Amino acid sequence: MSDEYDVIIIGSGAGGGTLAHRLAPSGKRILILERGDWLPREIENWDATAVFVDNRYISPDTWYSPSGKAFQPQVHYFVGGSTKFYGAALYRLRERDFGELRHHGGLSPAWPIGYDVLEPYYTEAEQLYQVHGAHGDDPTDPPASAPYPYPPVSHEPRIAQLFTDLTQAGLHPFHAPSGVMLDEADPVHSACIRCATCDGFPCLVHAKSDADVIAVRPALEHDNVTLVRNAVVQRLLTDDSGRTVTTVSADVDGIEQQFSGSVVVVSAGAVNSAKLLLASANDQHPRGLANGSDQVGRNYVFHNSRAFLAVSAERNDTRFQKTLCVNDYYFGDADFVYPMGNVQMVGKSSAPMYRGEKPIQTALAPGFALTELAEHAVDFWLSTEDLPDPDNRITLDDKGNVVLSYTPNNKEPLKQLYQRIRKHLNQLGMHPRHLIPRDVYMKTDIPLAGCAHQAGTVRFGADPATSVLDTDCKAHELDNLYVVDTSFFPSIGAVNPALTAMANALRVGDHLLARLG
Repeated sequence: MSDEYDVIIIGSGAGGGTLAHRLAPSGKRILILERGDWLPREIENWDATAVFVDNRYISPDTWYSPSGKAFQPQVHYFVGGSTKFYGAALYRLRERDFGELRHHGGLSPAWPIGYDVLEPYYTEAEQLYQVHGAHGDDPTDPPASAPYPYPPVSHEPRIAQLFTDLTQAGLHPFHAPSGVMLDEADPVHSACIRCATCDGFPCLVHAKSDADVIAVRPALEHDNVTLVRNAVVQRLLTDDSGRTVTTVSADVDGIEQQFSGSVVVVSAGAVNSAKLLLASANDQHPRGLANGSDQVGRNYVFHNSRAFLAVSAERNDTRFQKTLCVNDYYFGDADFVYPMGNVQMVGKSSAPMYRGEKPIQTALAPGFALTELAEHAVDFWLSTEDLPDPDNRITLDDKGNVVLSYTPNNKEPLKQLYQRIRKHLNQLGMHPRHLIPRDVYMKTDIPLAGCAHQAGTVRFGADPATSVLDTDCKAHELDNLYVVDTSFFPSIGAVNPALTAMANALRVGDHLLARLG
């Protein structure tokens, strides 16, 4: 295997995998270094006990709080990154999310590029990831230059009734944009079978539009693309000037290997990308690579979220539940003028999930009672914006371990959003007193473990004093180092960040194609 490449991409998720797909037809020598392996296709992929109770696919990583308390983050390391387990909810940020927004808890900063710059790439990402939806149904929907490539996924009966009830309550529900390989006109030959195991599960039949199936595997059909699995990148080494990354040092199946590339792209996730840059400190970059501004690791964000189930008076036999969304309160209302956020459905709950998420509370509960609860549950996910704070950050201890410091902020919008949904529940055939919190992605007593939407630690911007990357996502201080995961976000908005990472990777891909000739 050659150790000289035109582009080395570290990570194969929404950012890295999509970038590899963009670059693959160029003929340039592309190397993808992935710390995980192929996710095995096995019956446990769809086993709620294996996924939620046994944590079969969770990384054994240990991170630490500033007090030294250890916790296990809910992260997954496989080809395709965290998209192997996401719910494939592929939303665009709203147009106003790219400008400065005043929130109840402070300011959400403007991006150095406008929505108009990213819009064509949003359209391309929706095409690539086979997104089903309908532009224009959402009152906050930003302009789109093309329709979604596929019609929206239809609601099952209980969710269709919820859609009608919300509309009658004066709201504007719309079909959630979903990245699935579903052909409802020809279900016999459709890859997706509309199962209940999408959100939080890997897809056994490869019908979820994840970065592995959609981007990495097609990229590997090109002879110029190489994937090295089980490659944990330890350090990036530079030349004597400190301006150029010359070597990527990785532990590959327990053996140290070094790789060289004209361009190095980091896409390891907001925490691990920051970790890698900090761990690569040298004489020219004593605080960490690209960290002359002392911004690497700062401004960590991951959404203020709440998942809960409401007990429906009637049975909810829905299997594929993530088809409905409400953004009426995204930018506030007459009674609360600050942005609130997004309401969507979370994957359909089941009895084993309750035991995995709340083992103590459900230890004595009989199985039939939990099954009955699941049969009447309608599951909601509320997401509001937490604001960048330089003291919410990633640092490394003296052993090189991740230390995650985070103090919640801007919490009032989540409270306000929850109250608004709760007041409608009587009209929606659900009892407002029968609400049960769900600890989806947060299985420990440290909420930081729920880091599915992590972002912001290597932000881009025009000013090198307040950002790490320029507007092309190249490090200000290095000539050949780029970052394309959600680390680059200056703010996170209130919708799932995956599509924005994919769109930006396509944008950076075009920049790199021009650079490489």
